[in-house]
Amino acid sequence: MSTATALRRIGRQLDDPASLGRAVDDLLAARTRPPAVLALGEPTHGIEAFPLLRNELLAHLVERGYRSIVLETDFFAASVVDDYAGGADGGIDAVLATGFSHGFGRVPGNRELVEQLRAHNADREPHDRVRFHGFDAPTESATAPSPRRSLFAVRDHLPAALRPQSVRDLDALLGDDAEWANEAVVHDPSASVGDSDRARALRVVADDLASALRRAAPLLRPVDPDGHDLAAAHARTALGLLRYHAAMADPGPDRLATLLGVRAEMMAENLLAIVARERRRGPVLVFAHNAHLQRAQAGMRLGEDDVSWCGAGALVALALGEDYAFVASDADPRGVPGTLQGALAEVTTRRALFPARALLDALPPSTTAGEPIVRGHVPLDPAAVAGADAVVFIADTDGRRHRYW
Repeated sequence: MSTATALRRIGRQLDDPASLGRAVDDLLAARTRPPAVLALGEPTHGIEAFPLLRNELLAHLVERGYRSIVLETDFFAASVVDDYAGGADGGIDAVLATGFSHGFGRVPGNRELVEQLRAHNADREPHDRVRFHGFDAPTESATAPSPRRSLFAVRDHLPAALRPQSVRDLDALLGDDAEWANEAVVHDPSASVGDSDRARALRVVADDLASALRRAAPLLRPVDPDGHDLAAAHARTALGLLRYHAAMADPGPDRLATLLGVRAEMMAENLLAIVARERRRGPVLVFAHNAHLQRAQAGMRLGEDDVSWCGAGALVALALGEDYAFVASDADPRGVPGTLQGALAEVTTRRALFPARALLDALPPSTTAGEPIVRGHVPLDPAAVAGADAVVFIADTDGRRHRYW
């Protein structure tokens, strides 16, 4: 049997919303139990076809009881989008500009998503609304902020009598916020404040605050659940940012991998907190780069270096087990023979879904990944497929990226 014949037998063509819904329903029904998290990945950011697939999938999943969507955007900024989606006043342009990090408010499909959520949530009770969350750390590609905001948020949530003694020197230890956000650090580790005596002392303060917050939870959370959950988010963010700054100050050869790993740890902690909070309302759809969601070790070419790390998906899947399902996606208008992308393009009309195990069995051992179609595109290879439950391949895209940065 030829590879194309085998792939046509296992592929489900996704020609419209109804066929997409049926394919995903069948995929999830084949599992031992319905997952608490369905993760949909994309191979790069800014190509319209992937967020539009996400929006279409969300509309179907909401009918199946899903009540939240989580994106690769700043955990705290996302509250602006969630408030607007829940009916708060404001203009959508401002929401897109301030509620998404990394410039993602300008990515095609995100305006449509926000409008879709607001229309769905209109006149619905809070328990039946679809919530919007971000699970990323508050970092950008070249910088990370001072932990000031998060440290003070935890301190201020704690009653004065429960605050650790170490917070008394907080202002002096933090210094000038510009020191922390120095863009020179991305190329010069010695410019980082992350390995200073002050930074090391702040890690003790952050740990003291997080511990005090946990110990006080039985007293504080029943009184103000939302406020306490927000303080807990700030506690883990402060610790994560201080670890990130320490990694930025490290000149060693594994610096990039460590930075990506620390970011992944923060993303995983955020996603697990969101899942825990949303469990009673329904399952969660999360959308991000494949590298952040796959179970397999992530890898990426950054400049002259090949970097690998365990992404958030690997960490969350380890914690959730069968409660985590991951669907990867990819596209390549060129469809080069001998590559995974070429094999899938040959048997896909518009979009198609392939169960991962069956896909791997159908591919020749010599199958490789194609070349990136745009900068930042990470083509799926067999190892990445092994870290997924299924793959969606999109054939009807020219692969052009919208400039969002």
